[in-house]
Amino acid sequence: MIAVVRNACFCCLVLLVCSSSLLEAEDKTPGALLVKDTLVTPGQPVTVEARLSAKGLVSPMGLGGELLELIEDGKAVATGMTGGDGRTLLTYRTKAQGVIPVEVRLGNSPRILPAEGRANVAVWERRNPMIAIEVAALMDTREGRNPESGIAGSLEAERKPMPDAADELVKLTQYYYRVIYVAVLPSSDADELHVNAEVRTWLKAHHFPPGHIVVLPPGGSSWGAKIDSLHAAGWKNLKTGIGRSKAFAEPLIQRRLDVVVISDPAAGEVIRKAKAAKVWKEVRKHL
Repeated sequence: MIAVVRNACFCCLVLLVCSSSLLEAEDKTPGALLVKDTLVTPGQPVTVEARLSAKGLVSPMGLGGELLELIEDGKAVATGMTGGDGRTLLTYRTKAQGVIPVEVRLGNSPRILPAEGRANVAVWERRNPMIAIEVAALMDTREGRNPESGIAGSLEAERKPMPDAADELVKLTQYYYRVIYVAVLPSSDADELHVNAEVRTWLKAHHFPPGHIVVLPPGGSSWGAKIDSLHAAGWKNLKTGIGRSKAFAEPLIQRRLDVVVISDPAAGEVIRKAKAAKVWKEVRKHL
């Protein structure tokens, strides 16, 4: 009889604890964590930008006053408090080289449910040759969509890559090139960190090699300005680009860099001074 009473009391206690936890969780706001890719040279401090916002809103509302933790290789390497816009900068040093996956976490918060976000830290020597890839040039256009719209805006998970694109890009990066993936926002009020995360997810889902993702503001001069800023920061080993649009190709051509444009000449104008490839298997012979 005593054992039965003890068991009953224990069950009641478990129910009370579970009920209390559920009520506490219901009172908390679901959060979304987005993290931006970072490019740095070995031995230099790494600064990762993250943003915590309320989940599910069309216009993200930043959640300030929350402690975020940066994780590399399973270890916490930095912490930072979010500001009023939900953003924080997490700075640390890494001994690793290559494209390093990192994670930012929100742990136990009295008002926000646990959340996490991921990004890549590209730790490259400046002497390493780099290649710029327009994300639109990786996508199959046989679905009748605008090829120059790329991945910006709303990306459908089922959007398929061009045949052989992933395999050919793996071959280019396996022994030589470091990859910069380039996407453009669809409008000035679009969310850069959201598009950055979409690009990363899509590339990983379709087995593209990891690289550094650059999301540009809309406008004809944004890509050229980015190339110039890379050069000014010492990244002068951008050798060539592979793309689809005129807006991607011309800034490279103007800076006397090689460009391979993947397009069917019969389907549109040929971009002067660019090398043409109909399919990805033709790309390597132009490099």
